[in-house]
Amino acid sequence: MRKLIYILSVVVMFGCASAKAQNYKTHKVQVGETIEQIATKYSVSKSQIYALNPDARKALRTNSVLIIPNGTVVSNTTTLTEVKTLDGFKKHKVKRKETLYSLSKKYNVTQEDIKKHNPDLYANNLRKGDKIQIPLYKITKEEVAVKSATKAHTVKPKEGKWRIAYQYGMTVQALEDLNPNMADVLQPGDIILVPNLEVQDVKVIDEKYSYYTVLKSEGFYRLKLKTGLTQEQLEQLNPDLLTVGLKEGMVLKVPFDANLVSENQGGVAVISGSEGVTSDLTTRNLDGSTKHIAIMLPFKLDAIDSGAVSDAKQLIKKDRLISTSLEFYSGVKIALDSLSKLGINLKVDVYDTENRESKVLSIVRSNNFDGVQAVIGPVMSKVFNTAAASLKSRNIPLVSPITKKVNLIDNVFQSRPAENLLQEKLLSHFKADSTANFIIISDMKNRATANALKKSFPNAKMISSRKVTKTGADAYYIMEDDVNLAIKAGRNVVFLETANPGFISNVTSVLNSKIDPKTKKEIVLTTTDKNNAFESDEVSNMHLSNLSFTYGSINKSFSEDASNSFAKRYQALYHETPNDYAVRGFDITMDVVLRLVTSDDLYLSANESALTTYVENKFAYKKKLFGGYYNDAVYIVKYQDLRIVEVKQ
Repeated sequence: MRKLIYILSVVVMFGCASAKAQNYKTHKVQVGETIEQIATKYSVSKSQIYALNPDARKALRTNSVLIIPNGTVVSNTTTLTEVKTLDGFKKHKVKRKETLYSLSKKYNVTQEDIKKHNPDLYANNLRKGDKIQIPLYKITKEEVAVKSATKAHTVKPKEGKWRIAYQYGMTVQALEDLNPNMADVLQPGDIILVPNLEVQDVKVIDEKYSYYTVLKSEGFYRLKLKTGLTQEQLEQLNPDLLTVGLKEGMVLKVPFDANLVSENQGGVAVISGSEGVTSDLTTRNLDGSTKHIAIMLPFKLDAIDSGAVSDAKQLIKKDRLISTSLEFYSGVKIALDSLSKLGINLKVDVYDTENRESKVLSIVRSNNFDGVQAVIGPVMSKVFNTAAASLKSRNIPLVSPITKKVNLIDNVFQSRPAENLLQEKLLSHFKADSTANFIIISDMKNRATANALKKSFPNAKMISSRKVTKTGADAYYIMEDDVNLAIKAGRNVVFLETANPGFISNVTSVLNSKIDPKTKKEIVLTTTDKNNAFESDEVSNMHLSNLSFTYGSINKSFSEDASNSFAKRYQALYHETPNDYAVRGFDITMDVVLRLVTSDDLYLSANESALTTYVENKFAYKKKLFGGYYNDAVYIVKYQDLRIVEVKQ
């Protein structure tokens, strides 16, 4: 408690361009028509047509549709053209056999011109004796701008063919067709031709995403297998697909995946796995400029009388949210000191949210957040969501430190892995064990979970808890005979699905009695829901350790050995061992700041620093298709020799 009061006193002191209709027109190929004729008709070159329609180089099919640059591209030259202006009317009395066609030829005007100035003709036919007015036009020659279909582009550093092709809505092959003498590898300063789009229509490469070049004969089904995206999702990210369809060589924007690496090999983006690669950010070049972060936690200083220490102690003891925030902040303080020793310059603003949405809005209104590069907190979901929404327009990323569920909008980093991710990783871990015999034990409340597990492990034996004979209620126990036929020699993996500590005690006791080194019976206990019942005093840790109890976890237990500098420094400062909240405060602060000093911003760090690990927590951020970032990194841990250790994957 003295530590929390000390911490409290410290706190008090402180789109789419290439196929849009306005950029290109279309031409339907007529019988016998040639590329030369089409190029002449639209005043473009054959190479420009081939660049936008690479299939036309192989064959020009009748009724096929070609994309042709239209008149909204940037002007480069001028030419003389006829301009027609209205210069009065001539009255005409319709004679027998006269038609709109004959009158248009006689007076050198269009039939539409006649109708426009005689609206009755839209509904009625021309009749003898009708009196109409014929528009007279004055023809003059004017010099007007001619829109060029291409322009010169100077290659910038790091700019390859696929980047330029994507920006101008082309395939890589189309870019090469437009520049037949272009080098295989572009160099900064090279000058090439590109479609002459308006500046606002040139696409921007967003480093938050990956980019994939469509291979030959690759359809939406194969793309879904590679990227996990449906056709509809790909079309949402790449609106060009709706107008020009999927083509070989087309560059598509896809969500960045920390487990995917996109490389450019001869214009083709190849996706390959890189799972498990950990980034030690302290070994990189650290940006020496001052980074600005903010920390928002519910200290509830408005309810604490700093002069009455005893009252403050009682409030902290009663209010779990305050004590959690102070524990978290105790770890933050150690992290800030560690970062300072690394030579990192930081400006840190600490705000008390009081766990009120109105207070957060007041903080945002009353303080200058323009230079803030990341916010850690707030803690509770509603308050966090309010803060994230209010800072979204400024593109300031917010890291959710503890909460399980938040609105994953564009500027949100959810640092706590989702519960379903723990289950997915655990099941994947055991599915890789092809030699194990699987057994599923559950109580009545968790029968649905057991049935779902049976689908994942179809050969598993299922055992249900016994019932009370008279009432049929769950008795929360099994007998030795229930497992005798299920357990086999060799490795046995037992899923135990319950939240009843008495049932856990019963099952672990029975399973321990079945471990027999002589018959080589190995039993591993696991669960998809590691709840508090497994930590009950009724449950023997010795039994759990003997059964190598294995489960998914958002963190691992830190070692208190001499090499753990964080634990030693924490003990020296606060005279006690750090709990999970303190360690999480340290880990999140270290990760956020180190990402800021090794990448341009927190968003890019999700791509550039695939996986980071600290004392108890690890972070591998993936971007939701249309939203923010979630942590995809979890641990598989197990009881071993009465300690909890990480299971190496």
